[in-house]
Amino acid sequence: MNRNTQKRLDHGAIRDYYDRVYHNPAGAAPTISYHYRRLANRFRPWRGKHLLDVGCGTGIWLKAAAELGANPVGIDISTVAVDACRRFVPQAELYCGPAERLPFAERQFDFVSCLGSLEHFLKPQLALQEMIRVSKPDALFLLLVPNADFLTRRLKLYSGTDQVAVREDVRSLQAWQELFESVGLCIRGRWKDLHVLSASWVARGPWYLWPVRLGQALALPFWPLSWQYQVYYLCSLKK
Repeated sequence: MNRNTQKRLDHGAIRDYYDRVYHNPAGAAPTISYHYRRLANRFRPWRGKHLLDVGCGTGIWLKAAAELGANPVGIDISTVAVDACRRFVPQAELYCGPAERLPFAERQFDFVSCLGSLEHFLKPQLALQEMIRVSKPDALFLLLVPNADFLTRRLKLYSGTDQVAVREDVRSLQAWQELFESVGLCIRGRWKDLHVLSASWVARGPWYLWPVRLGQALALPFWPLSWQYQVYYLCSLKK
């Protein structure tokens, strides 16, 4: 999709894409991966904390944190995703809508996450400002974003996820940092996303590509942060 077409997108068109194309109602039921369990354990204790996941999808991350005691709240633009999340995380408080207009009062959440979704929002800066508005002053923000300098992308061997068909705004790590700081976030840490170190990721797609995917999965832990596909940013509000 070219830049002019992307400019004509609205939230209705994006919702339609995710409902009809991206989230398949007949797809396999979600399960919690080891990667998300390990991530949730990283931020213990969760008991009594209110977690908001923006772009919650089918609720895998929400479920992992809820099992450790978090009070899960999620929002996603896709009605199909929210319905699946409601079945998977029945204790969660869920909403369907865009990230740029969060249906919450100010200063409600102890932890706000947005994992692999920010690059698909129409107005990522506005979405971040909304996340800040609804967070408590001492809240943590966990943001997972793609890296424009991903080595495979630089070598022209990768052109983006399936969601590039509707919208995918990939930035350099420096550009993401500048965006986060521009809205008042302070970066407390960054680390590699290594969810590809799993048999389920390696075995996606045609079998003859599995050795290539295995090679990439084994190489990622040794690549510098600047070459990674996705990077986690842990942030807090500037004092």
